Order: sequence, then C-alpha cells, then structure tokens
Amino acid sequence: MARYKPIDTSPRFLAVDLQRQLLPGSFEHALNHLIDFELDLSSFDARFNNDETGAAAYPPAMLLKVVLFAYSQGIVSSRGIERACRDHVTFIALSGDTQPHFTTIAGFVSNLADEIARVFTQILYLCDRQGLIGREMFAIDGVKLPSNASKQKSGTRADFEHQAAKLEAAARVMLERHREADQRAIETDLKAKENQRITRLQTDAARLRQWLTAHPEDRKGSQGTIRKSNRTDNESAKMATSKGVIQGYTGVAAVDAKHQIIVDAQAHGTGSEQELLVPVIKAIQNALADEQALITPTSLITADAGYHSEANLKQLAQLDVDALIADNGMRQRDPRFKDQDKHKQAPDPLHDKSGNQKAKIQAAVYRPEDFDYDPETRTCVCPAGKTLYGNGSHCIINGFAAVKFQGAQQDCVPCKQRDKCLRTPEKTKTRQVAFFHGKADGEPSFTNKMQARIDSPEGQAKYGRRFATVEPVFGNIRHNKQLNRFTLRGQKKVDAQWKLYCLVHNIEKLAHHGYAQ
Repeated sequence: MARYKPIDTSPRFLAVDLQRQLLPGSFEHALNHLIDFELDLSSFDARFNNDETGAAAYPPAMLLKVVLFAYSQGIVSSRGIERACRDHVTFIALSGDTQPHFTTIAGFVSNLADEIARVFTQILYLCDRQGLIGREMFAIDGVKLPSNASKQKSGTRADFEHQAAKLEAAARVMLERHREADQRAIETDLKAKENQRITRLQTDAARLRQWLTAHPEDRKGSQGTIRKSNRTDNESAKMATSKGVIQGYTGVAAVDAKHQIIVDAQAHGTGSEQELLVPVIKAIQNALADEQALITPTSLITADAGYHSEANLKQLAQLDVDALIADNGMRQRDPRFKDQDKHKQAPDPLHDKSGNQKAKIQAAVYRPEDFDYDPETRTCVCPAGKTLYGNGSHCIINGFAAVKFQGAQQDCVPCKQRDKCLRTPEKTKTRQVAFFHGKADGEPSFTNKMQARIDSPEGQAKYGRRFATVEPVFGNIRHNKQLNRFTLRGQKKVDAQWKLYCLVHNIEKLAHHGYAQ
C-alpha cells in the first residue's frame, strides 16, 4: 500500500516575511507598489488634526490598499474586511499586521468622495504613461444597481401626506376604541399591545410629518417633471430594469477601446441615461487637463440607444465631438439583427403581465419598414405585392417632410392580409403609410444625420466595436468582483464606491500588463 507524507493544516505559528506574500505580477503587488511609490495621498492628511495632540491614526495608504484589495475579492462589508485583516495572509501583508476596526473602515470608505477622484485621475495618468489608452474610441454605458434604500419608502410629497393622514386616522380610531375599552374589564397583555400599536402608528406619522417639513418641495426631473423622493436616501431613484423596478443609482463608465481602461466613472440617482451623456463627455475632456487631452479630433464616442436624443446630438455637434449614438430603431434597420426575435425569451402564456392589448395590436400590424419604398421613383409596394398610389408628395407631419401613399379599395378590401395590415380592419377600408425625409425646412434633423451615419457600412463597423469594449468591463465588475448593489447612501458616497470598483479594474489592467514587476 502506498505511503504518503502527512499533511497538517492545523493552526500554527510561522515566521512570515510579509513583503514576500505579495507576488510580483499579482494585483496586490501592483496595488502595494502604486500606493507606496506612485500616488500622492497628501490630500488625505487634511482629515486629521493630531500633529501635537490626539491618538495616532491608521495611515490612509494602508486603508486604501485593504479596501481596494477587498473589493477585488468581492468583499464589500466592513466587518468582512476587518475579519480578513485578522485571518488572511495577503490582507495581513497589506495592512502591516494591523487590525483596523470595522467602524474605521466604514468611516474611511464613507468619506472618500473628495479624495478618490484625485486618486482615480492619478491612476488614469499612469495607465496613459504605460500606453494603455488609445484615444481612438470611447464607449459609454451604464448599469442600474440597487442601493441601501427602501423601495417602499419612495413617493411624492402628496403620497407621503396621504400616508401620514392614514396613520393619524388609524391611531385616532384605535385610541378612541382603547378609551371605550378602559370602561370595561380587559386583559393587561392585550391593553399593552394596543398601546404599543398606537404608539407605533403615531411615531410613524410623526416621522412622515418631520420628513415633509424638512423637504418642502418635490424632486424635479430633467424635464421639470416630478421625480419620486425616497425617505431613506432622497438622492437615489426608482428605476426600471430587466429584473424589475429597483431603488438605486446608475453607474456610468466611459471605456477606452484599446485596453478597456475606464477613463471616467460617475454614479447618479436617475434612471434617465440621456441626461448623463454630455456631462460624461465633458468629464473625459477634462480628465487629464494638464497632460495630453484624452479626446482628440480623431476620437470617436459611442453609446447605445439609452443616451440618444435630439438635444444630445445637437450638443455634441456644438462641442464638435465625433459620436455614434444608436437610436431605438437601429437594430430593426440592421440586417445583421434580422433573426434577433428568435433569441428573445417567450412570454409566459399563463401569466402575461403586459395587459396592453392596443400595443399588441400595433406590434402585430405591418409597419412602414415592411413596405417596399423606392425614394427615387417615389413608388411603394405593400407586403401583398400591390402598388400603392401616392396621395401626398410634399406633406408636413409634426414639422417633418413626408411622402404619403394609400392603397386602392379594389386591392385592400378583398386582401387576405387585412388583419396584419390594418389595426381596425372592420372599420378601415384601405391602408395609408408615410415615409419621412427630415425636417420640413429641408435641413435634416440631427437624428436623421446620425441614422444615416450609423446605418452606413463604415458606421456599422465602428459601432460594432462598442459592445466588445464596454460590456466585458461591466461583466468584470459585476460578476468577478460581485458588485450587485451599492452599500452606501447619498450620491457622493455612492459615486466614491463606484469609482473604487472602477479603480480596481484599472489597477488590474496595469498588473496584467506587467506593471511594477
């Protein structure tokens, strides 16, 4: 029978050289070298006023190393980081065998808003110095993540006033019932429970009234509309995602195409990505103000349909920024996506939550894209193969020039495809269709110009690189680093936490390309 040496993994005391635990080429080795020899952390010194009196503080450099390494391992809890500093040899090496309390770690992360932006810029400069930024194309995208806020405590001021009135009314009814019961014999335990319920209702109503007094106005949206407030984190937003409605923030990242370096990272409490496009582009332009500009005349900005609007395209033209911003109909026009519907998940036939019968009917009928329109000969053929006659060659619809066509009764009335062509075939005799050609004044809109660019073979090839540039970055942060929610409250704190995760991604890139070996 084979004999093996015994393997003993029980606890023991070992003489360990902490520096040798940080292996060259690893993330922790690059992180340790960066913070000790490359980064200027003097701005952190303003936090402390213990030059002559007071206890000694933990060095910000050590805390930053520990937090960034913890985030790279998917550890976001301050208690988990404290535990790792006691038990994990790499954390012990980075912390110099100190065990900072979890409150120290939590306080450090919560107050990083001002300093972390400077650290992010310094790392970005080092990435540029190592030749990791190409400046040819930048892809902008965002991810919506829940935050440390209760979705049930969101609403408008009118909603909160209604809730407070209901709680006060319920408390009055219970109090009156309690007074009537005082005249009769009642068990002591039941009486105490009713008192607790009345006190809880009154306390909740008082908190609502206090919040309404502290916030005299509703939050305003980008278009002047009312945006729902939240009583646990009023800077977060209620936003729709593919996984349902969440209460949280949108983390936006601008990624360089050469080596997927994140050149700008921001977190905002809004689900509308349109209002974030121009601020992100301006931030990229000012990222390295003292060095060579990130955006050059040959740089291309790409973003998906969530950032598309006529106002955004107009601002980009005024800023002289070359950009390809997709619109909602881009994939329907692209022949490469003609089979995309077969990859979509079919709705559950036993539980269809949509309930919008009108939208279903509109989606079922033929759209203008299904008609064969020749702009040169001004002819139009319907899906059934019948030629439509023109009933308006110079029409203006909502300020846009259009060409209109209508089917003949002798073709449409007996047609077997009426149910697919007309929304109300029992009422409508013939089908009409219009094709637009830009604004009525002859000048095509910025949207039309962008559609022409992005539909061209060159535009399709350039825009096709966007997905491979930015999506792997979010996959790394969300899956590998396990960022599935923000743990802080307030836009500045959440923005700092998002920048920390993006810093981890950039430092990983430096480590993988041989930095500090």
